[in-house]
Amino acid sequence: MTTSRRDFLGIAAAGSAVAASGVFSGGTSAAPADMFQAGGRAGRYVPPIKFGLGGVPLGNEFEVVSDEDAYHTLEAAWNAGVRYYDVAPWYGLGLAERRYGNFLHNKNRDEYVLSSKVGKLLKASPHNDAKANFPFSPSPNNVIFDYTADGVRRSIEDSLQRMGVSRLDIAFVHDLSPDNKLLPTSWQEQFEIALEGAFPTLSKMREEGIIKGWGIGVNAPEPILRVMQEADPDVCLLASQYSLIDHANALKNIFPVARQRNVKFVIGTALNAGFISGSPRYNYGKTSWNIPHQYIAKRERLRAVAAQFGADLRTAALQFSAAPDVAAALIVGAHTEAQVLANVSSMQATIPPEFWAELKRQNFIEQNAPTPTAA
Repeated sequence: MTTSRRDFLGIAAAGSAVAASGVFSGGTSAAPADMFQAGGRAGRYVPPIKFGLGGVPLGNEFEVVSDEDAYHTLEAAWNAGVRYYDVAPWYGLGLAERRYGNFLHNKNRDEYVLSSKVGKLLKASPHNDAKANFPFSPSPNNVIFDYTADGVRRSIEDSLQRMGVSRLDIAFVHDLSPDNKLLPTSWQEQFEIALEGAFPTLSKMREEGIIKGWGIGVNAPEPILRVMQEADPDVCLLASQYSLIDHANALKNIFPVARQRNVKFVIGTALNAGFISGSPRYNYGKTSWNIPHQYIAKRERLRAVAAQFGADLRTAALQFSAAPDVAAALIVGAHTEAQVLANVSSMQATIPPEFWAELKRQNFIEQNAPTPTAA
C-alpha cells in the first residue's frame, strides 16, 4: 500500500464531513437579485460548489494515464468531498468525458455539479488525425468546430451520451479565442457565428431547463469581454488568466466588467498547467515547454518567499486564484490520487497573512489583488 493510499483513507473517511462543513460549497444555485448592480440580468446561475476537479489530465493531455488510475483519481476526489466536475469533448477527444461518465453515472445526479463544453463536435473516423492533437489519447475522433445553434444542441446531446448522464449544469462555449490556431477562420468570424447561433441557443436551453447556466471557456481576455457585453452569460471559465504568475490584466480589465454585468467566473489553470508546482511547461499548447525566462525567475522568487514563511507555494497559488469576489469556483486538474488529495488539503490549509503582505511589499502580486483570509 502506497503513501497516497494511506493518505486517501484518512481524507476519504472525513470526506462527507468536509462536504457538509461547506469547505467546498457556497451559496445557492442562483445568487439573490439584490446582490446585483445595474447592467445585467439578476438571478444568474452560480455554481454552488467552490472547488472542482478539472478534466484536462484525464484526457491524457500531458502523459498516458491508464483507465485504472483515472478511476482511482475520480474516486479519491469524490471520497474527499469534491462535488464539482469539469470536462470537455476536447480533452482527449472524448476520452475524459467517457472516464468521467463511467464514474459519475452511478452517482446521484443531484449530488454534484457538472460542466462541459460546446463548439467542438467529434466524428469518429478510421483515418482520423487525433494523434496530432492528443498523442497520448487512443481516441478515434476528428474534431469539427461548430458554434451554430444546431452544433451546440448536437454537442450537448453527444456529451450526455458519452457520459451517460441526464443533464449538464453548465455549458461553456470552448476555445472561441485568438489563441486557438485550429479555428477554420478568424476567432472574430467564429464569434459572430456564435452570436447568432450558440449564445442565444444556450440562453433558450437555460430557459427550457436543459442547462442551468452557460458562458465561454477561453484562455484569452478579448472573447470574455465581448461575451459579457454582447450576450447574456451566467458564468465564464477564465483559464490561464488569473494566477500568482499572471493576473494584472484580469484585475484591471476583466473583473470590473464582470461586476458591472453580474457575471461570475470559474477559475482554471491556477497553477499555469502545473508550472507553479514545478512542471516543465507553462499553460497549454505545442510550445508550452518554451517558458519565458521572466516567469521562471518569478517562480523562483515566489518559492523563496514561501520558504521564508513556511508556506507551500502550490497551496498559496490555489488559494490566491480562488480569492476574488467574482470567483465562483476554482477547478484544478489531477491525474493521481495523491494530486487530488494534495489539492483538497491545500484548499483547507492556512497561509500566514505575512506571506501575502511580503508578496505585495516586493510587488510580486498587484497591490489590489484580493488575498485569502485565515479561516
